[in-house]
Amino acid sequence: MKQIIQDLKQGNTILEEVPAPQVKAGQILIKTTRSLISLGTERMLVEFGKANFIAKARQQPDKVKQVLDKMKTDGVMPTLEAVFNKLNQPLPLGYCNVGTVVAVGKGVSEFQVGDRVASNGNHAEFVSVPKNLVAKVPDNVSDEEAAFTVIGAIGLQGIRLINPTFGETIVVTGLGLIGLVTCQLLQANGCKVIGLDFDQQKVDLAKAKGVTAINPGAGTDPVKFVQELTAGVGADGVIITASSKSNDIIHQAAEMSRKKGRIVLVGVIGLDIQRSDFFEKELSFQVSCSYGPGRYDDDYEQKGIDYPIGYVRWTEKRNFEAILQALSLKQLDVQPLITERVKLENFSEIYGDMRKQGSIASILEFPEDAVQNTKVKVSEKTFKASEGVFGIIGAGNFTSSTIIPGMNAADANLKYIASAGGLSAKTLAKKGDVSYASSDYKEMLSDEQVDMVMITTRHNLHASMTKEALEAGKHVFVEKPLCLTVEELEDISRLAEEKNRMVVVGFNRRFSPLAVKMKSLLGEGPKNIVATMNAGFIPGDVWIHDLEVGGGRIIGEACHYIDLCTYLAGSKVVSVCMNALGTDPEENTDNASILLKYENGTNAVINYFANGSKSYSKERIEAYSQERTLVLDNWRSLKGYGVKGFSGMKTKQDKGHKAQFELLVDSLKKGGKAIVPFEETYNTTLASFAAIESLKQGKWINLNSFNSENKVSRETVVSELV
Repeated sequence: MKQIIQDLKQGNTILEEVPAPQVKAGQILIKTTRSLISLGTERMLVEFGKANFIAKARQQPDKVKQVLDKMKTDGVMPTLEAVFNKLNQPLPLGYCNVGTVVAVGKGVSEFQVGDRVASNGNHAEFVSVPKNLVAKVPDNVSDEEAAFTVIGAIGLQGIRLINPTFGETIVVTGLGLIGLVTCQLLQANGCKVIGLDFDQQKVDLAKAKGVTAINPGAGTDPVKFVQELTAGVGADGVIITASSKSNDIIHQAAEMSRKKGRIVLVGVIGLDIQRSDFFEKELSFQVSCSYGPGRYDDDYEQKGIDYPIGYVRWTEKRNFEAILQALSLKQLDVQPLITERVKLENFSEIYGDMRKQGSIASILEFPEDAVQNTKVKVSEKTFKASEGVFGIIGAGNFTSSTIIPGMNAADANLKYIASAGGLSAKTLAKKGDVSYASSDYKEMLSDEQVDMVMITTRHNLHASMTKEALEAGKHVFVEKPLCLTVEELEDISRLAEEKNRMVVVGFNRRFSPLAVKMKSLLGEGPKNIVATMNAGFIPGDVWIHDLEVGGGRIIGEACHYIDLCTYLAGSKVVSVCMNALGTDPEENTDNASILLKYENGTNAVINYFANGSKSYSKERIEAYSQERTLVLDNWRSLKGYGVKGFSGMKTKQDKGHKAQFELLVDSLKKGGKAIVPFEETYNTTLASFAAIESLKQGKWINLNSFNSENKVSRETVVSELV
């Protein structure tokens, strides 16, 4: 299929051939017929892409600070590599989509194949959209009219926040696409509407719809104009839909408002607010969040959990439906706003000059014969069976920044990369010289040439995909964690043994040159190890904290350090105890100390903290043995104290990825053993589960008894089900 994307590095707008997305659980797959180009929002994205590196930095000062902090801890080159990797990822354009449902995901009952729907899907021939971001189109509403649904919802949410009553005077500053739609919706609410814009054509359009509109550039003072029309009272509310860097707009809005008036920002403007403007009149100011309640809430958007209508009357989906109803009842007329209709293949007629005069709403027309292909050939490389051929599932940031470069450096034979959305797979396939980009990972499972599958998806998919790959007879490399439950661990262990296939988890730190040197210097015998991970704060709404999706940061990331301690100890964990910051043991935590006792007498303490300063080293490992001390700092230096013939060594930051991938590729090509023994991976994974159980029970957990108890519990459940 074809999709319009923005290249953030080069600044080009491209019509790219990508695999059609797979319909996910809770989503609907839509074949697009029309989409609306939002000239204001999309112009900002296109111009950002065209800007040079310095200009991009000036537009995002908060991101610059993050970059500077990362440079302090990780060094200049790793930071620049991360920044440029981010810029290499294209941005899909568009969020006003209309089409026909061609597939319905698991858990969706309110839509059927053949339904005409509007959604916030991109400019692509096929889009997969969560059900709470989709609404059915009434029969008497055309596809191009329905393409205004999302834009209309943005304006409608601003109106809901301004909370107008019948007869009030509301000013709309900015008569672009959203502003003109907002004016009509306010009129339908029984409001007297005043519109302001410097574009006379837009002012004339507003006037044609009965709006009292002026062009301040023609000499009329907007504040005095509003005061005169309201008999000196001022506007009851001001909705700002303009896009400008100027601070004058918010000042002007305050001046034209009545006492205790309301101001709502829908657009993007300068916000250097003067206190006196708001203090004297006790004005209220609020920023509108896109389409309405539910926006950016993963529970609502991605998991499909609706807000009870008795408590949240107007969610984003219900706002979509309200706009479609307004179109159906002819309360909203969008036809005069359409300035051009362009076929998809001629997209550059619009994107080539997004500032041309007279453009308000541009409609993209999609071909009826679009092909729902799930695989796109990217490279002409071919492989023979048993050459150590890899397929990668997942095309996120880590895959882009670490997996692809590392595997290419190791001369890996990469045949597939798959992502459910398709676009990210195509992007990384081009970057990594991978033969095929796909949206269906099962294609690589059925390909006899593929020897190993690499799984780099979100954590909740690791276990199921690992089991599928093993069932298909593939070796597996899976990014940590291996799985999220003891039951999944047992299933994987059984399958790996039955199928005689390698299962390797990406515990890369044991392969760092500094870790290897540290282990060789420590030698045999029991040790004391203190490993500290200054992990950094991650907001609570990020998926890693979701126990069903990410498993939490202890299982999802601290397992790295359990494996590292196991490597340095040269032994296996026998018991675990974990204590955490706070008082509720049932709470998810990312501030904890994990104590590990090993078979050979080694004691290890892992301090996994998220409440430290980002300017301090992120990782530090100390080891004490036989009157010697070794200190590894942030994978850049290793110092020895009391170690004969060794005082220290330094490297550029190296967390072991390079060596890990070299060993992995070599092992697969030569038919060697797993680069991390599976019994150690099993032990590490079980220890991470035991750490959580220890926190809940408030005591040490013996791994043998913990595993036995879980096996008995599972066998009991299975027998009861049978």
